[in-house]
Amino acid sequence: MESKPIPQPQGCTNFKLRQLLRRVSQHYDAQLAQAGLKTTQYSLLSQVLHRGPVRPVDLARAMTMDASTLTRNLKPLVAAGWLEMAPGADARSRLIRITDAGREKRAQAQSGWRQAQQQLNAQLGVERVAALHALIDDALQLLEDDGPRDCPDHRTAEGEHHA
Repeated sequence: MESKPIPQPQGCTNFKLRQLLRRVSQHYDAQLAQAGLKTTQYSLLSQVLHRGPVRPVDLARAMTMDASTLTRNLKPLVAAGWLEMAPGADARSRLIRITDAGREKRAQAQSGWRQAQQQLNAQLGVERVAALHALIDDALQLLEDDGPRDCPDHRTAEGEHHA
């Protein structure tokens, strides 16, 4: 019996991933817009909420984001009063904290996030979404610069993943 050749990827993997990311982000953004947030803003609020006061460097690392991108994305959330920069352990360090208004904004947006997730699960199929999550987790682990990292706080009690 002949074994089938393994199919080779066609096209640029980066381009294909960016296409998928844009489409999925548009889907979530449409739902989160009802609460006045974008996907990146909801993710930041969620990460800060679940991590507690967090140093910017640790938040950037957890979100696989460079420091300048994090700073740019934090500015509107701080300006809106949803996050605040507080003094850290010493005079040079800072901590990012979610405010009560930020907790309320995230709670307001959470139903939109859930609706977007349920719609995506229905459109793609739960099995395909679960397989996609597993493939992404495997790829992230293989691409990790400093080895695998166990991040149990990426999943909340409600089963949400926060990017």
